[in-house]
Amino acid sequence: MHAYRDQYATLFKSGQDVVLVAISTDSPDTLAAWARDDQFQFLFAGDTGSVVGKQYGATAPRYGMDNRNLFIVGRDGKIAYRQVPFREIDPSAYTEVGTAIDSLLKH
Repeated sequence: MHAYRDQYATLFKSGQDVVLVAISTDSPDTLAAWARDDQFQFLFAGDTGSVVGKQYGATAPRYGMDNRNLFIVGRDGKIAYRQVPFREIDPSAYTEVGTAIDSLLKH
């Protein structure tokens, strides 16, 4: 999440025509405190029952945790890009995300 924060202006156009929502199984209070303390510029949503995670295949009950996945959803509501799992330590992953967003904004 810190990489998203640090690259927010570039990757997510500072929120101009792009909405970033980080969804986690953490409680809303925990997410709000983290967002405030670490000065995140985007939205967090608590999915404490893993409803959204299950719909997007982000749950890994066998391991007792959720997978970190990334989905870019177009204005039509369809998934336009996915990285499953998200490769947060791979710099090229962020380049791919930026390219996918740029492509969507051109249409």
